[in-house]
Amino acid sequence: MKTTFYTLLTFFIVFTVNAQENNKQKQDSDAIKKMCGCYEVTFNFTETFQYSKDSLYKPSKTKIATALEWAELVVDKNDKISIQHLLQVGKPTEPHIVKHWRQDWIYENTDFYMFNGDNVWNFEQKTKDDVKGQWTQKVYQVDDSPRYEGSATWVHVDGRSFWENTTDAPLPRREYTKRNDYNVTERGNRHEITNEGWVHDQDNTKVIREKGKEDIILAKEKGYNTYLKVEDSRCKAASDWWKKNNEKWALVRQKWDEVYGRNTTLSLETKVDNKALYKHLFSEDYSQENDISKVIESFVKK
Repeated sequence: MKTTFYTLLTFFIVFTVNAQENNKQKQDSDAIKKMCGCYEVTFNFTETFQYSKDSLYKPSKTKIATALEWAELVVDKNDKISIQHLLQVGKPTEPHIVKHWRQDWIYENTDFYMFNGDNVWNFEQKTKDDVKGQWTQKVYQVDDSPRYEGSATWVHVDGRSFWENTTDAPLPRREYTKRNDYNVTERGNRHEITNEGWVHDQDNTKVIREKGKEDIILAKEKGYNTYLKVEDSRCKAASDWWKKNNEKWALVRQKWDEVYGRNTTLSLETKVDNKALYKHLFSEDYSQENDISKVIESFVKK
């Protein structure tokens, strides 16, 4: 009789714990999917502290920009959510659509590609215990090549939902087109869901990294990007563009998944035939699976 009691007690405890974990995972995924839809976005970046010993050092100019952005739900599974961002710019009557970044969220992911400077991502594995209950955010470039990723727990408290992580990343476009005095951005990322939409709050460090030497901190930067939810109809042009082009980009993601599945350090060429990868893939010349596979493979250093 005693054995039966303890068996039932154990079953009840396990059942309760599993139910709590499932409820928490659903709460997390619901928060992540609230980043989908049409948004008025304001991008704010300013350099805050400088540590350069160069008396002629010039900080980056403060940048404030606005845009209309459509966030399309591409994958919706229990353990994976993928959101494709599209910029809708220009005249409302004649909008121009720009394929923007993509974010994948993977539950209890153990495989990571960690940026290490100079277009190199080191493959790393964590244990299941390391990532228990956590979501990895994997962020990709406009051509679906890697950018940065990190793992952390979504927090839901006092009516707020947020996720935060610090990880290394390449320089953003607003920086690498103008400067070459550092090669790693240590990104402090915080995503918080609000009543009006969501906020991407950043505390970034500009790092000089050289092999065999200690990192040098060049400067600090604050980023504060607000996403104000508006009617989805305002992003109809972007939504329609994605319906027309999503099959091509599914082939691009499929090829990259094969590359990432090799689970080894990834080093990429900056240009092939004097063009960056996104310029190849944005061309209408690349729409077939074989051509897409070949051009992506040409950027992967052997």
